[in-house]
Amino acid sequence: MNAKKSKSKNEASQSTTNEAVIEQSTINPEPELIAETIGSEEKALTKKSKPQKTKVIRDSFSFPEHDYRKISELKKTCLAAGIHVKKSEILRAGLYLLTQANPEELKKAIEKVDKVPTGRPSLANN
Repeated sequence: MNAKKSKSKNEASQSTTNEAVIEQSTINPEPELIAETIGSEEKALTKKSKPQKTKVIRDSFSFPEHDYRKISELKKTCLAAGIHVKKSEILRAGLYLLTQANPEELKKAIEKVDKVPTGRPSLANN
């Protein structure tokens, strides 16, 4: 039972037509299609060149009260200088400055910070 099924007239004419269209478009591309293709490629490049948004991570941590007051004081100082700033921006600015410090300066800054117990305070302490 090695009989091959012959193509119907419809299938044969469609494949011939498809081959002719493919051959024509590859040999003589139309200038309008080239312009459209180039325009779409340029649009794709401009879409890709948008800066990606930075993923923001929400976290919570504990501060000693005097350090928390320092954040408020820094916010007031910034407002007096005409700079509107949020707490998170102050903390990130501090991180930026710490990353610019050499290891010895970083060590000194870390040693000056009070150690805070981790975790949530118990309700009995309130």
